[in-house]
Amino acid sequence: MILFFALLFVATAIAGFCALVIFWPLTLIHVRDRHPDIAAQLGPGAFMRPAALAWLMRGDYRSTGDRSLSGLATPARISLAVIIAALAMAGLLWLTSEVLP
Repeated sequence: MILFFALLFVATAIAGFCALVIFWPLTLIHVRDRHPDIAAQLGPGAFMRPAALAWLMRGDYRSTGDRSLSGLATPARISLAVIIAALAMAGLLWLTSEVLP
């Protein structure tokens, strides 16, 4: 049963990844088109760059005051948090299944 719930968390992480693949590129396109200073900060190829993902997780996009950017980046941030939390929970449940008889 524990491994079943771990598998459900992996499925949740996959769903979060699907949402990230939708909203994160839209956010980056918006940043490229309307906020060149932030685009320069994130650099080229920011899709999977750790610094860009950290920028997203910190919520630094809120300091721009651009409601459109917040509307695109907030779902991307939530989906990234879901991915991290779901994979962490799946890993903990897997470790629990290894330890418990």
